[in-house]
Amino acid sequence: MATVNLSDYKPLHIQNADSFRIGIVVSEWNDFVTHNLRDGAVEVLTTEGVKRENILVFSVPGAFELSYASMQLCKEKQFDAVIAVGCVIRGETSHFDYVCQAVTHGIKDCNILTDTPTIFCVLTDDTKEQSIARSGGTLGNKGVEAAVTALQMIGFRNKYGK
Repeated sequence: MATVNLSDYKPLHIQNADSFRIGIVVSEWNDFVTHNLRDGAVEVLTTEGVKRENILVFSVPGAFELSYASMQLCKEKQFDAVIAVGCVIRGETSHFDYVCQAVTHGIKDCNILTDTPTIFCVLTDDTKEQSIARSGGTLGNKGVEAAVTALQMIGFRNKYGK
């Protein structure tokens, strides 16, 4: 288990971030976590220079639907990156394992089947407390990390991919 704040980062100072368009797909399931992740991502993106009107947020019912929605945004080729935000908390059945595997593979597919970097920001925790700690609590905000990753991957794609 992580015991430090994982969300500290050095400012990126990206020169042309104001021209980036970012899609954020957010699961409404466990919204007490996912909305904090979304807000952390949006805050970093705007701080780094992305115009607020270029950050589009789309809601889906649950984590399972993140893959479909992310792929649709990637296919549109209107976004420089897509961030998939969700939270799956282990319960008493194997449902957790199936959903986590499906979402992981779905986001992976977006990355290998399209030219749009798709960032995995899905918490897969054993307890509600672990999710809270990672969505703005004592261990930081994984939404912050997802936004930084999105910006870095846009830079990578712009340098090596197009």
